[in-house]
Amino acid sequence: MKLLLAEDTKDLNNAIKTVLEMEEHHVDAVFDGEQAMERILSEGYDVIILDIMMPKLNGIEVLTQLRDNSIRTPVLLLTAKAEVEDRVLGLDSGADDYLTKPFAMKELLARVRALGRRGDDRGPKNLSFEDITLEAESLELRCENTVRLSMKEYELMEKLILNSGSELDAASLLKQVWPEEPEAGEDTLWLYISYLRNKLGSVASKTTITGQKGGTYRLVRS
Repeated sequence: MKLLLAEDTKDLNNAIKTVLEMEEHHVDAVFDGEQAMERILSEGYDVIILDIMMPKLNGIEVLTQLRDNSIRTPVLLLTAKAEVEDRVLGLDSGADDYLTKPFAMKELLARVRALGRRGDDRGPKNLSFEDITLEAESLELRCENTVRLSMKEYELMEKLILNSGSELDAASLLKQVWPEEPEAGEDTLWLYISYLRNKLGSVASKTTITGQKGGTYRLVRS
């Protein structure tokens, strides 16, 4: 899985990162809440691990912002505090699970695996944004009319809908949609953005994709 780890204690950050990488996960490690938000808004993750007590933005603030941006990635909170109030606040803010320090690395790994499975299980069959619906089984885009998408068009639209609260840069979309195709570049992405814009028009949607070639892209209501 691709994981984001946000923990400001460097020794603990390094230890967790090492253990997760030993399980063959890809881990992006950051040390404060602002760095975490920057990564979350530009990358796609399977699970996010947030320490509650971090500088700049704490874990609850990061969690609240990503949920406000309609980012539904499973989140595991780490906290040095054992009080019930902190657990309740985290869960009420949209956390999926919590782990109180000190913890055993085996328990951390088990919780990450469980959240990864939960993320797979709760992925919706059909995705919606404003006036459009993306059908998973038929690869169709629906509004007033219906049009079938190619697999890459579907995958690109899926990423745009799932991250509709944030702008996605070209590098991030290329990694997510064309991970095994190193020859795919900005020209490829721009071509597919153009395809999707045309298909949004063909189904009479008021939704469009903002952005220019080489920049960032976002799904918005026009």
